Amino acid sequence: MPANVSVSLSVLAGIVALSDATRRLLTRVLAGTGLSVYAVEFVSTFQLCCCTHELKLLSEVGGIEPRLALTFTYLAAVVHALTFSGAFGNPSGALEHAYHLRISGWCALRRIACQFAAAAAARASVPGLLGYRCISAIHSPLPIATAVELACAFAVQTAITHTRSVEEKFRVHAVAAVITASVYAGGHLTGAVFNPALAFSTQFPCSGNSFLEYCLVYWLGPLLGMASSVLLFDKLIPFLWRKSASLHRPQKKRM
Repeated sequence: MPANVSVSLSVLAGIVALSDATRRLLTRVLAGTGLSVYAVEFVSTFQLCCCTHELKLLSEVGGIEPRLALTFTYLAAVVHALTFSGAFGNPSGALEHAYHLRISGWCALRRIACQFAAAAAARASVPGLLGYRCISAIHSPLPIATAVELACAFAVQTAITHTRSVEEKFRVHAVAAVITASVYAGGHLTGAVFNPALAFSTQFPCSGNSFLEYCLVYWLGPLLGMASSVLLFDKLIPFLWRKSASLHRPQKKRM
């Protein structure tokens, strides 16, 4: 195994181990205060952003093969899912849960604030430690780039929605596979981030595009993708199903 890959794996393992220990500690310390869920959200999002910074560095500077990069993406997605302890790590996830009334709107907003705070912390610390300056991952016109992020978010949200009844040990691999496939399909066009908080940490500092352009691609695209998936399967398909059933229902003959 190349030395740069070994170093990156060690860094990733250290980030996950330290984050997990911090999560456990804060959960115990803040038990009964109602704040532990927000602490876990902050630590988990920080873990996600730091690991993604390291994988981005390994892929762009380390020059690893795309196949190996996708393997790391899959493994990272599985590890994050297994260690997040109920955190979303993604504003879209918090908004989707608020829409379905699984959490309150205020809880969703506070968790989103924790996510962006963690993203900003990772953005401020990791690139400085690594001494790495990135360039924009947007390699297509803005409407296409926005559509790519929308499609990736739609695919991932659909996978999450339709695997909720699946046993957790199988579900994490199914969702990780969809995430990896989305990165494979859209990575060369936008980096395939489909997470507004993660993009704020890993893409917004890069040179090449303006803040508003990044907002369009990495914030609006994923939010529309999540919303379109939810509305399609919650509203449109059930409506069409009911309408089709009513049209095919036998009509009673009038006397």
